[in-house]
Amino acid sequence: MRLLIVGTLEGYITAAGKIALQKGAKVAHTDSIGGALNALRGGQGADLVMIDVKLDVGMLIEALKAERITVPVVACGVATDAQAAVKAIRAGAKEYIPLPPDAQLIAAVLEAVAEESHAIVSRDPSMASVLRLADQIAPSDASVLITGESGTGKELMARYIHRKSRRANAVFVSVNCAAIPENLLESELFGHEKGAFTGAVARRVGKFEEANGGTLLLDEISEMDIRLQAKLLRAIQEREIDRVGGTQPVKVDIRVLATSNRLLEEEVRAGRFREDLFFRLNVVNLILPPLRERPADIAVLCQHFATKYSEANGLPERTVGPEAMALLKGHRWRGNVRELENTMHRAVLLSRGTEIGTDAILLTGAEPAPAAPGYSAVAPVAARATAAAYPASSVDPGASGTAGLVGRSVADVERDLIIDTLSHCLGNRTHAANILGISIRTLRNKLKQYGDEGVAVPPPAGGELDRAAI
Repeated sequence: MRLLIVGTLEGYITAAGKIALQKGAKVAHTDSIGGALNALRGGQGADLVMIDVKLDVGMLIEALKAERITVPVVACGVATDAQAAVKAIRAGAKEYIPLPPDAQLIAAVLEAVAEESHAIVSRDPSMASVLRLADQIAPSDASVLITGESGTGKELMARYIHRKSRRANAVFVSVNCAAIPENLLESELFGHEKGAFTGAVARRVGKFEEANGGTLLLDEISEMDIRLQAKLLRAIQEREIDRVGGTQPVKVDIRVLATSNRLLEEEVRAGRFREDLFFRLNVVNLILPPLRERPADIAVLCQHFATKYSEANGLPERTVGPEAMALLKGHRWRGNVRELENTMHRAVLLSRGTEIGTDAILLTGAEPAPAAPGYSAVAPVAARATAAAYPASSVDPGASGTAGLVGRSVADVERDLIIDTLSHCLGNRTHAANILGISIRTLRNKLKQYGDEGVAVPPPAGGELDRAAI
């Protein structure tokens, strides 16, 4: 992980940097917002920016947005400066860290904001064979195409390959091709010169140059426009790129990994993906099996996520009870590991004791899975657990559970759901937002609206910064 510290941090730069280094981060420092922007434009890159609250946090965030530089920003300042903290959050900072820096708090922010937990947890033989192949090809510089359904862990596998490669000590840069508009993706990948187009206020190094010497992941490459694919093919073949508006090619030394949740052979036949680019990327194809085909992974992943989110929320460690485990093993997991992780996060928050029972397991579209080999004895137990957790009245569209909503507006139902969930979480905004599946900012805006309307809103949980008015 790369951390960029901006400002003096009230003289605590050394302490904050040392803590981050101990947690495995690579730390850089600049005194000013201008210096930070120059560093990010020039390809230094950062996974997280930590800025002194005395600087203009809003100005930095607006400049990042204007130049389409995506990096989370956290503000730091003296613990007693509550107004500065509120102002920074309003300006768009993800979090506020009080000074002097606390080791556990910084570690939590580094993981939560930059999502630096990339371990692959698996015991199933089908995944073991994939990992063996990944170990075998990782030391090479060959391009790798990682395919599989959404939520199977394709980016985790890309990071695994990078860690096992000869480039492990160099940078790993990821670009989500599906998240960047078509007209901006070329500049994001290859960079641009000042004045190349409206809004190009300074020269910007693209992801290819930022990844020089390391690994570049092209995430969801099947979403890339076919016209840009030709330029990408040349960059991979020739190991050189042309900045938008540039006149001289720039040499790069990178390894390219790509992911897709579509079958690229079908995309090629449909004319949506270049055949020559497909063959260039598909030197090695790692196919990640869906979770429903990895039954032995469900138990180990459940306990892994239960432990992870117990620690993250300051709760005693939760274990998964036998009936709950049977219910989890019987689910089809259309969202794969990502769906399982969200389910276990909810279960940890909703569990009334240290053992997670079926009452804490809320499954999306509870569709029973076909019995996997070796798990035939589980199916009846799972069916009973599902029936206990979801009585007929709760899943029947015509039952009283939904009939009671007829005649009420969507806004009223939404308000009651949000207030009830917040009450269940004892006022903890972060936990409530996770359960509701909305951002913390959206939740705060809703609560402010309800407060203005005279609705009683549960106060923040103890120790949680009161930002409900933001």
